[in-house]
Amino acid sequence: MSAQPVTETPPTAARALDVAYLDVAYRVRGIDRQVLRGISFSIGRGESYGLVGESGCGKSTVAQAVVRYLPGNGRIRSGSIMIDGRDLTAMPPGELRALRAQSVSMVYQDPSRALNPAIRVGRQVAEVFEVLGRSGKDAREETLAMLRKVQIADVESVADRYPHQLSGGMQQRVVIAMALASNPALLILDEPTTALDATVEAEVLDLVARLRDEYETSVLFISHDLGMISTMCDRIGVLYAGELVEEGSSAEVLHNPRHPYTVGLLRCIPARGHRKDRGRLDTIPGFLPLPGAFLQGCVFSDRCPLATDECHASAPPPVEVAPGHVTRCYHWQEAQDMPRTTPAELPATAAPARGDAPLLRADNVAKTFRQGGTPVQVLDGVTVDIWPGETVGLVGESGSGKTTLAKSILGIIAPDEGGSIELDGHPLAGHVGGRDGEEQAALQIVFQNPDSALNRSHTVRRLIGRALTRLSGLHGKAREDRLHELAESVRLRERHLSVRPTALSGGLKQRVAIARAFAGDPKVVVCDEPTSALDVSVQAAILNLLVELQRNQHVSYLFISHDLGVVRYLSDRIAVMYLGRLMELGPAEVVFDGPHHPYTEALLSAVPTLGGERERIRLSGEVPSVANPPSGCVFHTRCPRFLGDICVNTEPPLAEVEPGHTIRCHIPIDELRRLQAQGGEPVAAGARPEAGDEAVAATRPVTAEGPVAASETVAAEEPLVAENPVAAMENTASDDDEAAPAE
Repeated sequence: MSAQPVTETPPTAARALDVAYLDVAYRVRGIDRQVLRGISFSIGRGESYGLVGESGCGKSTVAQAVVRYLPGNGRIRSGSIMIDGRDLTAMPPGELRALRAQSVSMVYQDPSRALNPAIRVGRQVAEVFEVLGRSGKDAREETLAMLRKVQIADVESVADRYPHQLSGGMQQRVVIAMALASNPALLILDEPTTALDATVEAEVLDLVARLRDEYETSVLFISHDLGMISTMCDRIGVLYAGELVEEGSSAEVLHNPRHPYTVGLLRCIPARGHRKDRGRLDTIPGFLPLPGAFLQGCVFSDRCPLATDECHASAPPPVEVAPGHVTRCYHWQEAQDMPRTTPAELPATAAPARGDAPLLRADNVAKTFRQGGTPVQVLDGVTVDIWPGETVGLVGESGSGKTTLAKSILGIIAPDEGGSIELDGHPLAGHVGGRDGEEQAALQIVFQNPDSALNRSHTVRRLIGRALTRLSGLHGKAREDRLHELAESVRLRERHLSVRPTALSGGLKQRVAIARAFAGDPKVVVCDEPTSALDVSVQAAILNLLVELQRNQHVSYLFISHDLGVVRYLSDRIAVMYLGRLMELGPAEVVFDGPHHPYTEALLSAVPTLGGERERIRLSGEVPSVANPPSGCVFHTRCPRFLGDICVNTEPPLAEVEPGHTIRCHIPIDELRRLQAQGGEPVAAGARPEAGDEAVAATRPVTAEGPVAASETVAAEEPLVAENPVAAMENTASDDDEAAPAE
């Protein structure tokens, strides 16, 4: 098959957005550092265009340039940006402000930062209408109407709340309402669902798709989630080092990629059914070129396994490999068959040992906080066993109790009386302060955000070395030798040891955090969303590393994540939590393949896939507050397979329905199997109680991290803090003293 070079077409006024030959640079220490290299793309009216690539490729710079929101040291050196036929690059400030107010809107990654915490959300939405010329009364009426459009039911109540009184999903709905208030020609979504649960993410994406059709709005969608892009976008542009290396329809680019970089990104994603015992994930070698680096040939040539002298000498021209599908590669015909970077084969290993007793047992663990003098039970009799060399994946929406359970196991908080934590058959003190050094070293943690967990004023050598001294008692040459062993095991090089975390990429920082956690030869490591902030290429490398460390050291993991594809790849068993209760526990393949609890069924259906073939199950409302949970089965207010009075009045037990597989549901396992195979209704479907009759309505204010308001002293489901239990116990950590891992 041959293809002909194509010439990029100039912008036309018929499209919502036309970007032509855009060149952007940031001025650093008096030198212009190029970050966008003459990129061109267009978005038709009513079309959704996805922009993908690793962090540092220039995706957010494109979004900022499109509305001329570049930082003070950034400038557009050449090219044009046309929105509704008007060129932003030549527009005076007054016209630019009017265009931003009327023709283009942007939704950012973190809605809590986009909303003013001191102003009620209704007032913030009304300000948009006032800018457009509405009076105070009319602005209020239009505010309520717009909140209804984004599927907020109790609009009067929500409008009078402050942002912290809303969940993350509700906050994002408010931001979307503000963005669409002006009926813009172009809506820019910059990673709008990264911090959201799978179910809330699916609801937000459904909302965006529906409003896009209703308003005929064009969308520029920026994300590193290729499954989401496949679901939401008509066309895709793959950005690398500030250059569009491949572009075409979503189906064509994702299922017939013709650039080695696109192929590499797709190979980094755990495919459905791909598990750690069936081979490693492939990775992309090397790192992105630095901003402003001189790139004579193909921008990807230094990392490409197909690169030849021609690739290093001259940049490949755009080539149309299929109608509308363009790539920049001399070897596009070989891209899909390029050799793997990471060998798929794994050395043979034994399955996790199932002896007489588990390595770690959390038995009947409960935890009660107090909110305004009222007891709030956030964990209700949770029992989980972890065996040597096993990974237990812990999933569920925010507020389900995952983090509270992890904190209880680590001893950061003490569980209520009546429950116990055992390690190797020996009971552990509820709080870390009552545990000896060996017990502290045996339970470690890798945090979600290495930036918060690592002291940026210390070198990597000091960060790991201090942990070795505190956890293993090593000094001098013994400590230095062990430090180099650890660094080698997590693929850190000698040059990385002498730098501070600020000089490292996100993936390298997480490797440092993993090395620090393994300094005391732990038996169990809690992984709290360790890859959620990473690109798919870095995520694949970290997952491979965790698998390798587990095989070599026989360590066990409690792996917390909302990315169910990652959980399936890494986990031997899955625990599903909802409102502080264990709803399902079983082997990973059984839990994912079904039959499964209706809540698990809904979670799995909400995950975007590259195939897009899964039918979505929509849950009504948000997660109720554990401060006032529903009666009977706590999931009955949202359950798609609600039976009737039995669900309202009687809480089902957690029962073993198959060997090693437990479910908390009134529906028999054979009936669940039939229903989920056929997609049918339950046999005895009953009338669901009205929301007003329930203890918790769908529109009840629920914080993003649990039931306790941000103003309260104790958060029931906050992210695990970077400080370790020992530092908290001793109260001696300072800015100069690096907080050691959980000891």
